[in-house]
Amino acid sequence: MTNCIVAQSGGPTSVINATAAGIVKANQLNPIYEHVYGGLNGIEGILAEHFVDLTHMSDEENRILCQTPSSALGSCRYKLKRDQVEDFKKIIAIMDKYNIETMFYIGGNDSMDTVAALSEYARDHHIVNHRFVGCPKTVDNDLVLTDHCPGFASAAKYIATVALHSWLDVNVYPSSRQEVFILETMGRDAGWLAASACLSGHVDVLIVPEVPFDKDKVLARIAACIKEKAKCYVVVSEGARYVDGTYLAAGEAKNDKFGHAVLGGAGKALEALILAAGVAPRCKVQDLSTAQRCFALTQSRVDVTESFNLGLSAHMHTCDQSFTGKMVGMKRKEGTEYDVEYFAVDADKVANFVRHFPAEWLLDDYAGVREEGLNYLRPLIQGSPDVTYKDGLPAYVIPYYMR
Repeated sequence: MTNCIVAQSGGPTSVINATAAGIVKANQLNPIYEHVYGGLNGIEGILAEHFVDLTHMSDEENRILCQTPSSALGSCRYKLKRDQVEDFKKIIAIMDKYNIETMFYIGGNDSMDTVAALSEYARDHHIVNHRFVGCPKTVDNDLVLTDHCPGFASAAKYIATVALHSWLDVNVYPSSRQEVFILETMGRDAGWLAASACLSGHVDVLIVPEVPFDKDKVLARIAACIKEKAKCYVVVSEGARYVDGTYLAAGEAKNDKFGHAVLGGAGKALEALILAAGVAPRCKVQDLSTAQRCFALTQSRVDVTESFNLGLSAHMHTCDQSFTGKMVGMKRKEGTEYDVEYFAVDADKVANFVRHFPAEWLLDDYAGVREEGLNYLRPLIQGSPDVTYKDGLPAYVIPYYMR
């Protein structure tokens, strides 16, 4: 029998480990691979032969792994470039050495590009005994061709919860205290996370990358809100930008290894504009930063279940010996009851494309999200998983890269 390997890449989420747990469980139920290895720190760990054997994971560890946030196998930001042939050769040689037939790579857009690149290399060099499968995860929800991405729903639930609770906080003071509260979310190119704050029902101004930032219009809307009720609740995506493409928070922004702008600070930039214009005497800015992607106490039961089942599905798909270069996605079923089915799509049709929040779901003049958008979001955040606690805190598995 051959073996398989599971690895994680990119930014972590609160449910990324559930997909790995699903792959492990699937092989225990249908052992088509002799060993299920975990690659520590993504492609970097695979290149360094840093593996752990997950084959005989206990049911208890599997269950706790599903509630453990962040990437238990470790992650990386390693760019596998197509002209770096030595990396491809080394990966194939390592897979040969450990008799690894299939690599499951859990990640976002750049990870799907890695799956596509490895599959292309194998195809172009007539390598038929190694296969590469992508499992999506991203809180940004910006992968095309799948209804949504594992990890997004739990982040959306966290953001909507923070929006609701902080709205209650800011409104505790009387109308004599005029104030703007600004909540900044992740979302470099897509406004899904920022839009999810509208599930709270209390967002007055929503600023997302899909609609160019018009300073005069935004300030006028905030001023009208302050005049009406003395408070204004604003949600801004880190990727908010002017019509010329300049980021609201550009400042001294640098690019990461994938060429993406390293953002953060849109909320503070907006605060400066508000105060300079005299729209309100005071502002508070809450940047959710990395908390929004890995806060597991607001895991959506739907998200955890779908992430686990996606791992099951990915493993099942590899029973077909020709299955490679694919990403397993989710499709929303027709009908009044929410449910999804799993399907496969070529990874190169996903990599390097961005799925934006639909413009038709946005209200005019930065006023928030239409009911169609809220109806898309609501089913995803339903339910909370049963959580095991230890000494008053949620139990978690010790990350495998720390053992």
